[in-house]
Amino acid sequence: MTTRPAKPERPQPPKLIDLARWLWIGSAMLGSLGFLLEVTSGDLLLTELRRAQPDLGQDEIDGALSAAVLFSLLACSLLVLVHAMIANRMARGRNWARIVLTVLGGGGILISLMRLLLIVTGVASAFGVGVSPVNLAFSLVTMVIDGAVLVLMFQPSVAGHFRGNAVGQQSTTRSS
Repeated sequence: MTTRPAKPERPQPPKLIDLARWLWIGSAMLGSLGFLLEVTSGDLLLTELRRAQPDLGQDEIDGALSAAVLFSLLACSLLVLVHAMIANRMARGRNWARIVLTVLGGGGILISLMRLLLIVTGVASAFGVGVSPVNLAFSLVTMVIDGAVLVLMFQPSVAGHFRGNAVGQQSTTRSS
């Protein structure tokens, strides 16, 4: 009878990386919640639907709104799941995951800054684009969280976590 060797225990990631992981997941959840609030509250969806299809009856409008909300909920769930998976890979020391999260976070920050600039300068209102204060608050909070996580992931004290073997991988070289 042969016994399998015990799996080596995974070392814990540095505290800053663990914090970054949970902040990424929280940011994705918060952003999704803000988007869902925007979709489900107010008349944004209803107004656009009536503008695009003025001859729809109330039952058809209700069905289209329900489908849109369901699709939005599924898309947000998928987004949070993907963010969580990549954040967990980053916490295990995968540099590719850190790069992917950097691109996503940097892109999110850039979009939020551009959106804020369009609102402050009045360009958004000139084109008839309104932004609710709640949605703006969600956007600003997620932007700040994303910026904090980018800083955490690139601290010199955690750089060694992304060099060499990732957490949980065994070395393929033998020591003599």
